[in-house]
Amino acid sequence: MLIALIILILLFIIIIITKLKILLHFTHFNDDDHLKIEIKAWFGLIKYKIEMPLIKIDDDSPTIVVKQQKGNESDSIKKDTKQYSAKYMLDSMHDMRELLHSVVSINRIIKKFLRKVTIQTLEWHTTIGIGDAAYTGMLTGAFWAVKGSIVGVVSHFMRLKSFPNITITPQFQVAVSQTTISCMIYFRIGHAMLAGIKLIKYWKGGRARFRTKPLAALSNNKTKSV
Repeated sequence: MLIALIILILLFIIIIITKLKILLHFTHFNDDDHLKIEIKAWFGLIKYKIEMPLIKIDDDSPTIVVKQQKGNESDSIKKDTKQYSAKYMLDSMHDMRELLHSVVSINRIIKKFLRKVTIQTLEWHTTIGIGDAAYTGMLTGAFWAVKGSIVGVVSHFMRLKSFPNITITPQFQVAVSQTTISCMIYFRIGHAMLAGIKLIKYWKGGRARFRTKPLAALSNNKTKSV
């Protein structure tokens, strides 16, 4: 029993100090979008990948079609196609507002956790053009302002290990919209667990009224509040 207890404690300590590395790659070319998220731990021994090779608006109905591929590289990749209606998107935003209003000091908790998050690399390349040289120049300046603001906010709340590589290439003769974002972040699992415990600790009395299926279980009146 003592040996088993020691092993469990050691495993718990290892999990807490383990660094979780997340690689995000997003590409947008006119009407074609592609998103890939890779999660790695223990120097790549544990890998999990989520890939969305298709994100588009359905022509026959007011829904967003998303194709997903997820799983480990050694296991069979699960493929799935989902459609998200406008009602689902509105319900998701409603649930996010409910979640924010139901947690006290959430800003302080999230800020404290984000300070533990390190951005190892950040690349954001954009090619933009609307067929008119004057308006393309104005749009390029606006994009530089937006990117600068976003990078400023990110660097304020997180730790940047290297200077971001950001470019904007204007195309004055043709209409084009192309963006590529590559980002690698990492943090310790223990910091994420601590942030989750704090969120539960500061949960207000009473249940929020969630609408989407993943969070609807939290609105069950039979469940005791934490």
